[in-house]
Amino acid sequence: AFMFESLDGEIHQIRTASIIDANVRNEDSNYDEKFWTVKNLDNTATGSFIVTETIPNPFGVEQFTVAAKQSFAGDFTRVNQETRESSVLDVYEAKLVENAPLTFIKNVLVVTSRDIEPSNLTKVLSNLTLEISKKTYHEFYKEQEIAWKKRWEIADVQIDGSAEAQQGIRFNLFQLFSTYYGEDERLNIGPKGFTGEKYGGATYWDTEAYAVPLYLALSDEKVAKNLLKYRHNQLPQAQHNARQQGLKGALYPMVTFTGVECHNEWEITFEEIHRNGAMAYAIYNYSNYTGDETYLAHEGLEVLIEIARFWADRVHYSKRNDKYMIHGVTGPNEYENNINNNWYTNKLAAWVLTYTAESLAKYPRPDLIEGAEIAHWAEIVDKMYYPEDEELGIFVQHDGYLDKDLTPVAQLDPKNLPLNQNWSWDRVLRSPYIKQADVLQGIYFFGNQFSLAEKQRNFDFYEPLTVHESSLSPSIHAILAAELGMEDKAVEMYERTARLDLDNYNNDTEDGLHITSMTGSWLSIVHGFAQMKTWDGQLSFAPFLPQAWTGYAFHINYRGRLLKISVGQEVKLELLSGQALNLEIYGEKIKLSNFVSVNLKK
Repeated sequence: AFMFESLDGEIHQIRTASIIDANVRNEDSNYDEKFWTVKNLDNTATGSFIVTETIPNPFGVEQFTVAAKQSFAGDFTRVNQETRESSVLDVYEAKLVENAPLTFIKNVLVVTSRDIEPSNLTKVLSNLTLEISKKTYHEFYKEQEIAWKKRWEIADVQIDGSAEAQQGIRFNLFQLFSTYYGEDERLNIGPKGFTGEKYGGATYWDTEAYAVPLYLALSDEKVAKNLLKYRHNQLPQAQHNARQQGLKGALYPMVTFTGVECHNEWEITFEEIHRNGAMAYAIYNYSNYTGDETYLAHEGLEVLIEIARFWADRVHYSKRNDKYMIHGVTGPNEYENNINNNWYTNKLAAWVLTYTAESLAKYPRPDLIEGAEIAHWAEIVDKMYYPEDEELGIFVQHDGYLDKDLTPVAQLDPKNLPLNQNWSWDRVLRSPYIKQADVLQGIYFFGNQFSLAEKQRNFDFYEPLTVHESSLSPSIHAILAAELGMEDKAVEMYERTARLDLDNYNNDTEDGLHITSMTGSWLSIVHGFAQMKTWDGQLSFAPFLPQAWTGYAFHINYRGRLLKISVGQEVKLELLSGQALNLEIYGEKIKLSNFVSVNLKK
């Protein structure tokens, strides 16, 4: 909607031309390739429309049809319409005089063959045009305002004492909930959302590792469940991916539109298989957080069994060491390719086998699996090899990592950073520098399995070697630093994840916003500063308040309850709806039935 007003007392002739144009090229496309074939276009009394179909492709991605129509309202008069080779045009004019403002309202409708048969698209557009003409712009605006108010009532994180910190997290939450709100189990979350062409809107493991925890806490349970169903719907494609590598079970893709692996770089497609464990972890995360195991017992186990079968086939037995190993992988640190025994990958593989076996003990599926296969999984878990260094007291990122020149990032010339824009790929791969949390990602996932001393030693060793050139990196470091009482580092990492795009930390915001990693700002505060944990279904908090802030507050949904947590000079826990809840605060067990306040621990 536009409003025009004469401020100089003169009479103005206003002319506007609105166009829908299919002659577009993507910045990321090859050789200025076009992606749309025009199937139909026309001018009608209620506005102009165009119907386009994607061009054929050799990647197995199904062609689809998109139809768009523009209609108009307000004080302007249409004076012309045109159809061109690949565009439609509506031209409007009006005379603007003093004290008589004019409004121009343009409505754009977009429908696709994902939901409607291509032959019915123009009819649906016509019906929708009539339907929306019955409402004013202000009525639509009010509906949008009410919907966003409802979202913000739960999603908003309030920060006092730092306008920059407050702006960062609100910007990120707005972008996240503008991108995805879980209404359709066929959909997932693209790393750039609708803000840029990089990655082409594909789905990554970011969803399971970083987005599921946020949506569990800030939306209805069905939203996170739809993200799980998305992967179950694509189980046959994941089985296809495994067969392509000559392996059993299912291998979920690193990059996909359809469930079939769509990445064309071998170190990603064939090696970065840790993503398979993230799919299983999301099922565990959902079941543990909500207490609802109905998905686990049915669709979830179907997915888990096939993922477990993949890992059992992908490992190999080292007779010399009497250990099972996994060679030829890339861990979360993509600055290391084709390495052996990535600690995180080995850890995740063994955990999947254990979790699947435990789930089958609770919910037997003799129709899908026999005991001998499960017994073999137990043998793999018992003899899984984990690279460790007793002298340093750390888990080693992978075999041979400690043989590198372990010069900390702080001793590099700042002109070298970011490495991926200044060094050759060969030099990056030979360096010790870590793109994102790798060993530390595993410690975050399985935090109840490690002591604080183990966490501290690994954090102190790996963080100084980490360049954080993945948008997924800072939040994991913020969470672990907060747990370890390293306030300055936790705040530094929060600021980096919260304002990654606003401040263009990695000099790549022009490619689009980092949508899936925007969850990191919320994770840094809730899982980090507030130390919210849900191990074994036990909700607990141990908040700290950054010195530069005077307070912060957030809401979470948890097992049918809505809670508000406020942190200032004291910590306030409020049960806004639902039955009383047993939880822990600073290690002390309490029953929250209404309102509890405890002193903030320094």
